[in-house]
Amino acid sequence: MSVPIYRQALGAEFSRLQPELQEYFSLAPGSGHYGVGEGTFDVVGCRQRWLRPLLRLTGGEEAFFPEYGENIPFRIENHAHQDPFGRSSLTARREIRFPGCTRLFQDTTSATIRTGATQLVDYVGRYRRLVTDLNLSVTLEGRLRGVSEASRLFLGPLRLPLPPALDAKAYAEQWWDPAEGSNGRHRIQVKVIQPQIGLVLVYAGAFDYRLRPYSGGSSAQSFLPRYAQPDRWENRV
Repeated sequence: MSVPIYRQALGAEFSRLQPELQEYFSLAPGSGHYGVGEGTFDVVGCRQRWLRPLLRLTGGEEAFFPEYGENIPFRIENHAHQDPFGRSSLTARREIRFPGCTRLFQDTTSATIRTGATQLVDYVGRYRRLVTDLNLSVTLEGRLRGVSEASRLFLGPLRLPLPPALDAKAYAEQWWDPAEGSNGRHRIQVKVIQPQIGLVLVYAGAFDYRLRPYSGGSSAQSFLPRYAQPDRWENRV
């Protein structure tokens, strides 16, 4: 079975994660299982009303969305697999259940090799047109921190790196909170910040997580359920 991509990227630092986080990020291609998380976002979406009409135009990308809410239920599925180009990957599919509509937010994180080290690259949205580098670190408390930066757009044959003045960075932190609920829960907080605009998107909440076997027991490393596949794959970095 393949080495999980977060273990590849973190190396020895992986063992410093909280044990519950190590388990969460140990899903690997060929395991025959996928992860399911269900919980509630304390806050989720775009707080800036003036920005919401613009985000409404991008809603079909399944990457950003114009709604904002509090105490919003959500579900996440994590699928470890090899992408069509042979890279070890993790595809996440989120359902955010706002009153009156459910928004999908999906991405695939793939392990690539740069200068002899593993670099995680995140392909965002149903068409995987937005691509960022994902840089990881482990806090003294054993939490996982990630910063998505150096964004670029792939539009047909064009590769368009976003200049720093236009680029938005995503700051994420995930940890296990033993005081949450009766048995402890995972917590996550993500902020997407653009230098000229400020806070574009935020979500923060808690969830329970478990592994489920694939229907039919598929353990092929390239297996990814059809409903979790994007409309388009991207090989370029």
